Amino acid sequence: MRIHGLQKMTLLDYPGRVACTVFLGGCDMRCPYCHNSELLDAGAPGVMEDPELLAFLQKRKGLLDGVAITGGEPLLRKDLPDLLARIRDLGYPVKLDTNGAHPEQLRAVAEKGLVQYVAMDIKNSPERYAETIGLPRFDLAPVRESVSFLMNGSTDYEFRTTTVAELHDESSFRAIGGWIAGAKRYYMQRFTDRETVPFRGLHAPSAEQMKAWLAVVREYVPAAELRGIDD
Repeated sequence: MRIHGLQKMTLLDYPGRVACTVFLGGCDMRCPYCHNSELLDAGAPGVMEDPELLAFLQKRKGLLDGVAITGGEPLLRKDLPDLLARIRDLGYPVKLDTNGAHPEQLRAVAEKGLVQYVAMDIKNSPERYAETIGLPRFDLAPVRESVSFLMNGSTDYEFRTTTVAELHDESSFRAIGGWIAGAKRYYMQRFTDRETVPFRGLHAPSAEQMKAWLAVVREYVPAAELRGIDD
């Protein structure tokens, strides 16, 4: 498998663990605020193949205690389960980042014990989902199925939303809160503009605005938190 990026150590990407982050190319969404737009194309040049990644993980035993798999959308990769199995065989728990649009693949890797933690994006309210992911139309049913699977399953998980001033408002978070009411964890994280963001002119909401939105979500998800915002 082609690996498109490797962050050799992170304390942020896998809660409670010292992990590395593996980036896989290819995505079926076109979010205008995406930080990893260079990974939209699965055919883009990689930095290594999976044997080199596995050799790296073998050497890092005792220094790392987790592997975060992100993208792109990792569940688009048909050879992902095989890679996850080999990472598991090395003794590493895996965190998987996903947009939730592939519930059958998510269920398969979770029920086989190939992932121990799932971080799933909730992009926006159902009414604004297509706009937020940069598509003219979008069938939300698969995303709803993934939400239901995680909330009713045994795999540890979090939901999260990247907040963008032009795309989110109070009604967004009232709808999201109602959708995932009672979720185990939900994080709101603030958009940060970077050179890799495909569209200019997007802005981060203020910390005050995010705190007001958080109060709305907490009516439905008491465990909701802000991520990356100072109190």
